[in-house]
Amino acid sequence: MDMTGEYRIPARREDVWEAMNDPEVLKKSIPGCQSLEKVSDTEMTAKVVSKIGPVKATFNGHVTLSDIDPPKGYHISGEGKGGVAGFAKGGADVHLAEDGAETVLTYEAKAQVGGKLAQLGSRMIDSTAKKMADEFFANISEHFGGTPGEEEGVLEHAVHEMEDVARDAEEKLEVAAGRGYLGGPIAWGFAALGVLILVILILS
Repeated sequence: MDMTGEYRIPARREDVWEAMNDPEVLKKSIPGCQSLEKVSDTEMTAKVVSKIGPVKATFNGHVTLSDIDPPKGYHISGEGKGGVAGFAKGGADVHLAEDGAETVLTYEAKAQVGGKLAQLGSRMIDSTAKKMADEFFANISEHFGGTPGEEEGVLEHAVHEMEDVARDAEEKLEVAAGRGYLGGPIAWGFAALGVLILVILILS
């Protein structure tokens, strides 16, 4: 599973770099983040509660930074575990570029999912992760005094679109595996695990 993205943040690159390495800023910006701890200069752990549809699920992740080049970027790798739901792991290259008084952040990420999570399909996980990434960067922009502007409408549309995709995926899983095994809360939990690891890999 490959993902790329680009976001414009209304702040100097040095300030964005500092914020992207500040556990408190990250905790406030990542949707559903209960805790985020900086274990060392190159390691972080996080606990995220993801609510997708009617179900809440809690997942734990661990990430490691490498190829650190302040304030230009770094490589991040990590893994998330969700018990019987399965696992997700991968890595991303994050780049920060100056553009006047603003910073352009780009990333290229690769992730693998295993266990029952893999049965959800990439469309569902990609759509959810993209929505949460947009929300994260909107929060980062607000941290620097920016305003969400039109992004709020975009995010609302993404939420509705994600709900439709999720319902379709859940129905297909229930037909394939029998109602009550892969459908309902378990299926939503798999999606939450995928969201967690992608958010942590891309955004931490």
